[in-house]
Amino acid sequence: MEQLFLYLVPFLGILGLLIMAIKSAWVTKQPTGDEKMVELAGFIAKGAMSFLKAEWKVMGYFVVIAAIILGWSGTLLDNSSPVIAIAFIIGAVLSAFAGYLGMKIATKSNVRTTEAAKTSLAKALNVSFTGGTVMGLGVAGLAVLGMGGLFIIFYNMFVVSTGGDVNGHEMETALEVLAGFSLGAESIALFARVGGGIYTKAADVGADLVGKVEAGIPEDDVRNPATIADNVGDNVGDVAGMGADLFGSYVATILASMVLGREIVSDDNFGGIAPVLLPLVIAGLGLVFSIVGTLFVKIKSENGNVQAALNKGNWLSILLTVAASFFVIDFMLPEGELVMSRLNSASFTKMGVFGAVFIGLIVGALMSIITEYYTAMGKGPVNSIIKQSSTGHATNIIGGLAVGMQSTVLPILVLAAGIFTSYMSAGLYGVAIAAAGMMATTAMQLAIDAFGPIADNAGGIAEMAGLPKEVRERTDILDAVGNTTAASGKGFAIASAALTALALFAAYVGISGITTIDIYKADVLSGLFVGAMIPFIFSALAIAAVGRAAMDMVNEVRRQFKEIPGIMQFETKPDYEKCVEISTKASIREMVAPGAIALISPIVVGFLFGHEVLGGMLAGVTVSGVLMGIFQNNAGGAWDNAKKSFEKGVEIDGQMYYKGSEPHKASVTGDTVGDPFKDTSGPSMNILIKLTSIVSIVIAPFIPLDSPLGLSDNSEAAIDKVAQVIVEEPSTIEVLEID
Repeated sequence: MEQLFLYLVPFLGILGLLIMAIKSAWVTKQPTGDEKMVELAGFIAKGAMSFLKAEWKVMGYFVVIAAIILGWSGTLLDNSSPVIAIAFIIGAVLSAFAGYLGMKIATKSNVRTTEAAKTSLAKALNVSFTGGTVMGLGVAGLAVLGMGGLFIIFYNMFVVSTGGDVNGHEMETALEVLAGFSLGAESIALFARVGGGIYTKAADVGADLVGKVEAGIPEDDVRNPATIADNVGDNVGDVAGMGADLFGSYVATILASMVLGREIVSDDNFGGIAPVLLPLVIAGLGLVFSIVGTLFVKIKSENGNVQAALNKGNWLSILLTVAASFFVIDFMLPEGELVMSRLNSASFTKMGVFGAVFIGLIVGALMSIITEYYTAMGKGPVNSIIKQSSTGHATNIIGGLAVGMQSTVLPILVLAAGIFTSYMSAGLYGVAIAAAGMMATTAMQLAIDAFGPIADNAGGIAEMAGLPKEVRERTDILDAVGNTTAASGKGFAIASAALTALALFAAYVGISGITTIDIYKADVLSGLFVGAMIPFIFSALAIAAVGRAAMDMVNEVRRQFKEIPGIMQFETKPDYEKCVEISTKASIREMVAPGAIALISPIVVGFLFGHEVLGGMLAGVTVSGVLMGIFQNNAGGAWDNAKKSFEKGVEIDGQMYYKGSEPHKASVTGDTVGDPFKDTSGPSMNILIKLTSIVSIVIAPFIPLDSPLGLSDNSEAAIDKVAQVIVEEPSTIEVLEID
């Protein structure tokens, strides 16, 4: 039975990849439209691939250097192994490949969605959502296959072959090495998300400021030199970056549950590894039921509700996963009480574990609903920004900031309730398994998320190719829903990050060997403040990078309008490749500093100040990062849909306003400010949170208990020695060396 369930997990991953291949082949067979549409789609695909090649080159250097360091460090301790370097490389490669799969299908689906939109909204939805489904199944399939396959290898290598204890040192080594896979995935995810976000927003801001505001031409107008770079950005940021992002999130969530599962003493039919194996099985089941859910996303007419169709598929996959989880948990876990051997020594039953999974799925659904409310067109928050646009650019900005800040209240309350109730259900393992439950339907969530950029590109191709008005109207319907689903997806990712970070935090405490993190100690409190600061400086670097790259783009677009005659008269084609080159170089250059902060901060703090101070820093990063992520994602999404509302016309104080009006121009400014919020720094927060925790877990065994500069591990001795000097030699001032 143990072997059956062990090998079931990678099999389900392979199944997901097979279904992905079938759907990818179907998309490829769809008609691509006329020669001009194919040419435009070719420009976009070429630009996307050139960016990925440049990004992979830089990330390749990082992966090789980091793998060498990890391999060397794995020889220094008993509870690690040089094999961690191989796990790291596999995680990095699969994370990059997950992003590539999404980008490849997106650049195929966009033009085919445009062609389908000539026929009907239903057909356009079918093509774009199937493209998104390919990405969702690819990411989830690779994650389940990678985690399941590597766990089988490491479990047999470090535990079975040595006759080791499933709750002991041998299993700890297996999971420490498996953490290398997660570290590789999250590292690449951070660079892909930040780099892609800088690229897409530099192009978007540059295209909007010069094209729409200064030149007065429509969005995605073929005369705008930055319009191809803008559409490329949708793929490298919102597709390739997002694919790597959720791949890393998926893997980190499963890992956190497995690490805490090792702490549980379980008399089961799986040799005691049921709590470790359970998160993998739930992930595999979620992948299967996500496939089922995608079959129900369809509309029948031009008046069909696209958002309702997506919600139907999403809720079905969630409910099926809940039902299946009940029977799987009942079968795998033993009767009676389960006890965590260390940490908080919590005891709970298998129904408590199911309750935690159920709570996780509900928290994820509620986060999506709340995010949809704050960012969707026609809802109160977006309408409030629209109304404030009538009095100018400044009031639009004020309104968007207020909506973003206000939007943190309900999600935090939901998260707090989810953490508390899942903890009451099954201790810290319950918090981790709740996150695993939330992420179980990642394939469906990502399919819903990825169809938005595909629809956005389809609209851009329709505009650039000069297709009939009804084609653009259909793609705009999909695009508007896509903006909301993208915001919901980012809110979902932040929620999972919060739960996963707490589980990773608990895993770090267990691995480091400390029992408490006392914020009454000055150095620990200092670490807490430093951790809370990191998301702010990270965001500042990312947003400033967008600003600098956008300035380069603005100057280039202005130059082309001025120096290349005939662009505005459709007589000469702009130099699209130059704009693509500017975004590519800027994003590769600027992504390094934010990524370095996430990787280096825990290493510096841990080795200089010790385990407790590092724990304080992790707490600060988690709380501050979750709030910053929610605020930026929702503010940016609300600004974006406020701007899009003017395309159909809005009523403010009894008067109708449309594109080109003064309130619309104010909304464009708000959207420009919100772009780096929602597509660069905001969605990177969840990776930042988890990556700092995973780095801490990997380095924890190497940090000495008596750190050179910290007082946390010997504060009483330090205080006694200082007091002795003050009493015995009050006139002497000297540097004390504390034992």
